[in-house]
Amino acid sequence: MFRRSRAREVALQLLFQFDQNKKPMADAAVRQFAADRLPTDPAGVTFCLELFAGVNANRAAIDAAISAAAENWKIGRMLPTDRNLLRLGTYELLHAPAPPPVPVVLNETVEMAKRFGTADSPAFVNGVLDRIARVKSNKEEVTGNKDEGATTPTGDPPPAAT
Repeated sequence: MFRRSRAREVALQLLFQFDQNKKPMADAAVRQFAADRLPTDPAGVTFCLELFAGVNANRAAIDAAISAAAENWKIGRMLPTDRNLLRLGTYELLHAPAPPPVPVVLNETVEMAKRFGTADSPAFVNGVLDRIARVKSNKEEVTGNKDEGATTPTGDPPPAAT
């Protein structure tokens, strides 16, 4: 398993724990949880903690985007695993400082849905995140910011237009 994939899984576990307990977790406990699960990967711990903090910092906007994309579903009625997978994927699509390419976000999140969710989770998560990605793409086309933050399949910025 790739390092970032494992870091995403640990971030999902943290999000799930926070979602179910509703009590603030001490920063030291959060860092320790991540470090215990990614003991040989300091970069993975950093990435995991960035994802967790980013989702929590943008939770209201993320939940609004999910609600708009998930027709006939309220956030509170979604399975906790699906809800937190969607939050993680939506954060990476809309709020991450260096967003990965859309296919990477969709693939990683759907793979976690297969592993941690129900039999219906992968299709549900894929459908909602795909709708969020399409809305984002449409907004970028309208505002002309489509290439801002874009990367090639290798993760490099696109070549400058001549």
